[in-house]
Amino acid sequence: MADTVTARQGDTLDLILHRDRGLGPEAIGTVLAANPGLAALGAVLPAGTAIIIPDAAAAAPATRPLLQIWD
Repeated sequence: MADTVTARQGDTLDLILHRDRGLGPEAIGTVLAANPGLAALGAVLPAGTAIIIPDAAAAAPATRPLLQIWD
């Protein structure tokens, strides 16, 4: 089941995905595919824009393995 979130003033898509769902940049393509015309709104989304987040986006891993500089 897909989820819907609403953009606040000054929000970008990657900020919304990270803040509201804990998703990383790998989910952006899936979310854009589920929301035709969303990319045309620009980098900063208008406040009140409804964004559908499909289950496939949530299935993508949000964390990456820790990389130590001295490894």
